[in-house]
Amino acid sequence: MDDNQHRTEHGPLAGFTVGVTAARRADELGVLLQRRGAAVLHAPALRIVPLADDGELLAATGELIDRAPDVVVATTAIGFRGWVEAADGWGLGRDLLARLREVELLARGPKVKGAIRAAGLTEEWSPTSESMAEVLDRLLDEGVEGRRIAVQLHGEPLPGFVEALREGGAEVVGVPVYRWMPPEDPAPLDRLLDATVARGLDALTFTSAPAAASLLSRAGERGLLSETLAALRHDVVPACVGPVTALPLQARGLDTIQPERFRLGPLVQLLCQELPGRARVLPVAGHRVEIRGHAVVVDGALRPVPPAGMSLLRALCRRPGWVVARAELLRALPGAGRDEHAVETAMARLRTALGAPRLIQTVVKRGYRLAVDPAAESKYADA
Repeated sequence: MDDNQHRTEHGPLAGFTVGVTAARRADELGVLLQRRGAAVLHAPALRIVPLADDGELLAATGELIDRAPDVVVATTAIGFRGWVEAADGWGLGRDLLARLREVELLARGPKVKGAIRAAGLTEEWSPTSESMAEVLDRLLDEGVEGRRIAVQLHGEPLPGFVEALREGGAEVVGVPVYRWMPPEDPAPLDRLLDATVARGLDALTFTSAPAAASLLSRAGERGLLSETLAALRHDVVPACVGPVTALPLQARGLDTIQPERFRLGPLVQLLCQELPGRARVLPVAGHRVEIRGHAVVVDGALRPVPPAGMSLLRALCRRPGWVVARAELLRALPGAGRDEHAVETAMARLRTALGAPRLIQTVVKRGYRLAVDPAAESKYADA
């Protein structure tokens, strides 16, 4: 492949590795990331309990059929559809729909509205913002004293929502349409945690608060919590689909990035801005060199680099233009042992991968240096 092909074919996330913790819609998120060039490492941080097996939902459904609420708040389309389907499976579908026709039915947004209408029902009201805060404001403005309000829970906490209704005098019934549990096989999640701690990821995405909480919980069980937090604080970007999802991470003092619109597409677009913006860019031997997670962009051409080569390059970049001894480079190589010949082998492969051998100079009997352009060398002298 020539350089022109390299230049035109790589996307904004090429050379970066992104972790996906989602259980639901993981494939959709993975495809969006891969289309923009990212390598994706997926491990569901949780699993969803099948509704038909969920005794808690069955009990809540029976209770609402027996004793009508005044208001039902539907929060997610998948949850509402799943609730109706599960009720059908239990032989309660007709009774549930009859009950929902009698109450004030509020839909959080357009998708939920579509699910309600597909079930042959009509919502009383839906906010334009898809915001639970707007739903809460409407209920409190109407007055909730003495009213019975059923809230379709959707696997994520609704901070302050239920509490505010209860403080206003409402009786709140939770309808747990699906529940999160730890994954049955923790091995993929463990591999994702290991990659996070080893800085093998550039970003880690979260689409639900339970997934974030589950990942941190698993890190704690393995004695890796402090290392995981350090990685997410300094090197691996925690990217959340919205503020509710970010709560378990923020509770640990982590800063997260979030799109303005709480959707997968805007989340990926945000990463397309954020990750290239964090890449190290250096003028080296007359070339523009951009160092990404597992690749280097040389004058706009994407050059995938083996892990050992990236380790050497990062060691050289810590002091651009300065000679780095072979012994120090050997320490940077993962599992290299004591043979400095391993450095020469990895360096030869790195130069081949970069496609521009003069980017890295050999300094006889001393080591190697990144051939930073003279004008830039003074800028990095104290780096």
